[in-house]
Amino acid sequence: MLIKQLPPQLINQIAAGEVIERPASAVKELVENSLDAGATQILIEIEEGGSRLIRVTDNGLGIAKVDLELALSRHATSKIGSLHDLESVLSFGFRGEALPSMSSVSRLTLTSRQESDNAGWSVKADGTEKELDPVPTAHPIGTCVELRDLFYNTPARRKFLKTEKTEFGHIETVLKRMALSRFDTGFSLRHNQRQIMDLKPALSNTEKSERVGLLCGDGFVHESLEVDVVNGDLGLQGWVGLPTYSRSQADMQFFYVNGRLIRDKLINHAVRLAYQDVLFHGRHPVYVLYLSIDPRLVDVNAHPAKLEVRFRESKAVHDFVYRRIKQLLTDVRPSDHHAVKTLTPTTPNTVPSYSDMQQRQMPMSVSESPVHYAKGTSYTAPKMSMAAPAVDNRVQQAEGAPPLGYAIAHLHNTYILAESEQGLVLVDTHAAHERIVYEKMKKQYDAGEIPSQPLLIPQKIHLSDEEVVAFEQYQDMLEGLALDLSLSGPNTLLVRAIPVLLAQDDAEVLVRKLIQDLAQTGETKSIQEGCYTVLGNMACHGSIRANRRLTEMEMNALLRDIEQTENSGQCNHGRPTWVLLNVQQLDSLFLRGQ
Repeated sequence: MLIKQLPPQLINQIAAGEVIERPASAVKELVENSLDAGATQILIEIEEGGSRLIRVTDNGLGIAKVDLELALSRHATSKIGSLHDLESVLSFGFRGEALPSMSSVSRLTLTSRQESDNAGWSVKADGTEKELDPVPTAHPIGTCVELRDLFYNTPARRKFLKTEKTEFGHIETVLKRMALSRFDTGFSLRHNQRQIMDLKPALSNTEKSERVGLLCGDGFVHESLEVDVVNGDLGLQGWVGLPTYSRSQADMQFFYVNGRLIRDKLINHAVRLAYQDVLFHGRHPVYVLYLSIDPRLVDVNAHPAKLEVRFRESKAVHDFVYRRIKQLLTDVRPSDHHAVKTLTPTTPNTVPSYSDMQQRQMPMSVSESPVHYAKGTSYTAPKMSMAAPAVDNRVQQAEGAPPLGYAIAHLHNTYILAESEQGLVLVDTHAAHERIVYEKMKKQYDAGEIPSQPLLIPQKIHLSDEEVVAFEQYQDMLEGLALDLSLSGPNTLLVRAIPVLLAQDDAEVLVRKLIQDLAQTGETKSIQEGCYTVLGNMACHGSIRANRRLTEMEMNALLRDIEQTENSGQCNHGRPTWVLLNVQQLDSLFLRGQ
């Protein structure tokens, strides 16, 4: 076949396949153009999921009459003019492909007016590349782009569209992401003449939080930590959800680079790594984050849809995002944020039903020293008087009492019940101790000084062939974790020493479970990540087990340790370590004050 030049219409239709995948793609490109034009209010009107009509109207700077025809030509843009501009681009659009691509697969009408014009001007295009002649029309300052019958001339593409509900769902998602990127702009969305979204510009911090709450749910704002850090050319702002406020799928993760929403494996890994010690398996973190960076250090010209970027110094960006989020989560103590369940009564004659309550913050200030509670506490809960008024039964603890209060019982040898100024604290003994031991072992490992405890009598463990292979593969790692292990026969392992923190536990059970974990999971992470995983397993197998009775002194010592331990809101596997029922919630259980 002879080589021949493709006609302009076919070229545009091929380009449209990369830029305009579905109606939501067209909405994204048009809204980005509006934002680049300085619009403070954008109206998006949709009919039949976008297949019949997409109309985007803004109050931006507008387009001059002489530029209307050029705006619908390929590679015509006002955003860049040289390679230098491309290397430091901050605008959303810069390729000059969106409008001509849309005009090649729809019936497009472009209407615009600048402030200096007495009237607006309009042009129509349908991909035939015929000469465009602007006609005058009444129009406010700004631009309106109308797309009708999307993919009408490419039936194969139209067949790939999903149902109206599905396509509109994608449009709604795009608008949510755009609204989170530009708080200074108002967004209005209508579908089939029905108002779906109406967001006013959010300029104050309160208004920004309200918009985030509307788009991500009120629970997210209450259950998140604010991020605001700057380090040289890098800045990170936004919100990261608490580990207890996670989701079963990664559908509420928004990351912006210089205001542009991106999907980047490097960033995803950094955030996932920051949450690895505190998130329950199979759960995904929730976050809305904004990375500011010198535009010369990031390449946004990596993909036609502009969803991918390349960082000049990717490791520096990865470490910055990881360390900032990790530190923020590490600084949270279980008394700063807590998840509770409460009984919410409807009427006195109905049975109360459980409902999820929002997490709330409460200040933590531990005034006691470890020496004080190591010697035991003189605290004694006052006895209840049946004749006294109900309000007098509530314990008023001394000012400066520890936030988790003092232990009053060990329920089923599994849960610690403690009385605090706020109410009743319930602690999962194993989960809490697991986190405490894990954090201590991590610090010892990072300092290169995990103390080892030699066994009086070395213990022999019989291993399966699979377990022997796992031991030989990870022997160097295990030796760096204060474990003295060696093979004394084809399937016999000799244990001579274990970490001091786990010296009270059965060495054989501990090592066997550890090797079994390695054999089953086949860890392939970095050395530090792999060691942390092993340390977590060791802490889990070596922590207080259920059905072990604790004394009052042991329980109170554990509570004080929780208050001072990093990441202590969750165990190593992401389960919560404790919950709080405050006085009001306890009252609601018995319909007090109804």
